[in-house]
Amino acid sequence: MGLLELCEEVFGTADLYQVLGVRREASDGEVRRGYHKVSLQVHPDRVGEGDKEDATRRFQILGKVYSVLSDKDQRAVYDEQGTVDEDSDVLSQDRDWEAYWRLLFKKISLEDIQAFEKTYKGSEEELADIKQAYLDFKGDMDQIMESVLCVQYTEEPRIRNIIQQAIDAREVPSYNAFVKEAKQKMNARKRRAQEEAKEAEMSRKELGLDEGVDNLKALIQELVH
Repeated sequence: MGLLELCEEVFGTADLYQVLGVRREASDGEVRRGYHKVSLQVHPDRVGEGDKEDATRRFQILGKVYSVLSDKDQRAVYDEQGTVDEDSDVLSQDRDWEAYWRLLFKKISLEDIQAFEKTYKGSEEELADIKQAYLDFKGDMDQIMESVLCVQYTEEPRIRNIIQQAIDAREVPSYNAFVKEAKQKMNARKRRAQEEAKEAEMSRKELGLDEGVDNLKALIQELVH
């Protein structure tokens, strides 16, 4: 199975740019940031042993997507023909994708997470991400709250307000899934989020994060949620 077919199967789209959540006109830096963002969400360290194999496969496919879009020649072929050269050195080599990832991105520390969150929240980047998530999921707040970085369930009113302002300004369409969401669904999401927050807190304590242990799994969970 080729890379495009694998992307369709695993990420629900054969568009490499959509997999990374970036525009087709994205700069090299935007492509890199897109890869970093999605890789944090699918990194094998985020899951339990039972899901490790599936997560590793997703992570490997994601690495190949980035390899294509970060290679000038490969990207040009993909842009012009909509195809990927499966026999290229970029894809054919047996690469350790986790080692490759660690070469690209420095080891994450708790201070990095806190610094990122401080600069991200309220930024133009966050605003754009929220609007894009709203469009991608057609107003489904369950998926929006899951996809936007650094968002706690207590921030839902803030996120909803940002989206409503965008709707009022006609920057995004008005989806019924958002404007007519049932209270029952909202309450169910709140309950799930509260339970997940408790589990995350227990995990952090078990991993010793409160004592400053630099554990990638816990830190990624903290960043994504």
